[in-house]
Amino acid sequence: MSELEEIRVFIQLVESGTATQAAARLGLAVSAISRRMKNLEQRLGVQLMRRTTRRMSLTEPGKTYYRRSRQLVDDLDAMDQEVTQSSQQLKGRLRIATPLSFGVAHLAPAIAAFMHAHPDLDIDLDMSDRRVDLVEEGFDMAIRVGSLEDSTLIARRLAPVSHVVCAAHSFFERYGLPSRPEDLVGLPGLCFGHLKKPDIWSYKLPGNEKEKGSVKVAMKMRSTNGDALREAAIAGLGVLCEPSFIVHGAVERGLLKPVLTDWQWYGMSVYALYPQTRYLSARVRLFIDFLISRFGERPYWESFLRKDE
Repeated sequence: MSELEEIRVFIQLVESGTATQAAARLGLAVSAISRRMKNLEQRLGVQLMRRTTRRMSLTEPGKTYYRRSRQLVDDLDAMDQEVTQSSQQLKGRLRIATPLSFGVAHLAPAIAAFMHAHPDLDIDLDMSDRRVDLVEEGFDMAIRVGSLEDSTLIARRLAPVSHVVCAAHSFFERYGLPSRPEDLVGLPGLCFGHLKKPDIWSYKLPGNEKEKGSVKVAMKMRSTNGDALREAAIAGLGVLCEPSFIVHGAVERGLLKPVLTDWQWYGMSVYALYPQTRYLSARVRLFIDFLISRFGERPYWESFLRKDE
C-alpha cells in the first residue's frame, strides 16, 4: 500500500469517527482499516489516535498530522481536478465555518445554489458564532462579519454591512420617533452580547467629521444571537441597532421601522477568509467568486436603505 493511501484511510477514519463508518465509505473491511492504521503509526513511529471500546480521539501528533494530511490531500485533489477537467465542475469536499445568523439566512441559500451548479461537490458547514481556528481545525475557509483583525489569514471582502437602528411602530408610538442619535439615550435597548460595551452604540455622519460620538441605551435585553434580539424588537420590547442582513426582512414586511439612517452606526463588511497555502483550491476560489457575484457591493439585504435612489 502507498503512503498516500494510508493517509487517505487515516483522514477518513478521523472524519467518520468510527472504523465501521470509515470502512463503509472506503469500501474496505474494518480489519483492513485497523491494519492500515497500524502500518501508518509503525512507519511514523508515533501514536496518532487513542482507541477505546467507545471512542477514538487524536493525540497531539495526530492533530498535527491530520491537519497537514488534510491540506495535502485537498491540494492534490484540486490539482488533479484543474488538470483533468476542462469545465469548472467541482468535486471533493469544501469545509466552511460561518456565523449562525448570517449562515442560516444568507449563506445556506447561496450554498444550495452553488451545489446545484456543482452536484459532485460535498459541503461540510459549521454554523456557530465561535471564532474557529481554520488551520488547527481543518477548515478550508470561513465567513466572518465585522472589522478584520490582524491575521495570517487571507481575506476577500464579499459585501458591505450597514447597522440599522430600528424598532416596532408600537415602540415609537410610546417613546416618540428619534430625530438625532442623542434621542436614543436611556431608551430600552436590545443589545448584542458579543460587543465589549453592548449598551453603547457608536455613530458618525458621513461627510461631517465633527458629527460623531456614541449613545448609551438602557439595556433591556442582552443576547449573543441577533435573531433573538430582532424578535424582541418586533414584539415592541426595545430599540435595536443590528446588521442589515438580520433586520432587512422585518423592515421590508413593515414589522420594524428604521430610523436615523443618515448616520453610520459602526462599520462592517462580510469577508471570506482562508489560510495562506501554497495552492488555493478551485473549490475555495470559485465559491468565493460566486459569493461576490451573489452579494456584491449592493447586497439585497440593504435594498430598503436605497429606496430613495
